[in-house]
Amino acid sequence: MTSKHTLGIALGSTAGYVDTVGFVALFGLFTAHVTGNFVLIGSELAHPSHGVLIKFLAFPSFILAVALSRIIAVKLEASGKSAARALTGMQLLFLLVFMLLGYLSTPVQSTDAVLPLLAGIAGAAAMGVQNAASRLVWTELAPTTVMTGNVTQIVIDLVDILRGSAAAGTKARLWKFLWPVLAFGVGQWVARLSIYTWVFFRWVYHY
Repeated sequence: MTSKHTLGIALGSTAGYVDTVGFVALFGLFTAHVTGNFVLIGSELAHPSHGVLIKFLAFPSFILAVALSRIIAVKLEASGKSAARALTGMQLLFLLVFMLLGYLSTPVQSTDAVLPLLAGIAGAAAMGVQNAASRLVWTELAPTTVMTGNVTQIVIDLVDILRGSAAAGTKARLWKFLWPVLAFGVGQWVARLSIYTWVFFRWVYHY
């Protein structure tokens, strides 16, 4: 396994974890698949419940994080420096804020409260940075946040391999796209396990 595969696994699992935590703990908020929030917004406007505001705020925070990432990358590259470390640090900061505010706001009873709103904004911003970095500094990696395109490419490559008509490099590309998908799934599983464990211990402590 190369260092590129390792990085793809780390980023994919991070996105899977953050997306699942946001969806489960913040009333269906997508942080990595941020455009999915539009579907949920339409559903909740048609059948009012809760969680609309946090989904509205996630998109502009995602956009601003992408814009900020681009500005930082341009400035650093103009001075001959790599933006990878700076963008990684910025994403880590947003992730820490996301987790800290999520912890402080538990149990989340309303996403219209200040802390859950800020937690959702921070989570979407973290994924905005990761999406931007994939286009700016980690261009050799497969996408690590939205898996639809990865799965499509994997299926196409598998069909060509099974048909015996795969071009040179097809198997290498298959592994390139497969690792982030698997890592995203593992991140989702770990997120659900950590949430259920947290709920269990809160229940034990309470009773």
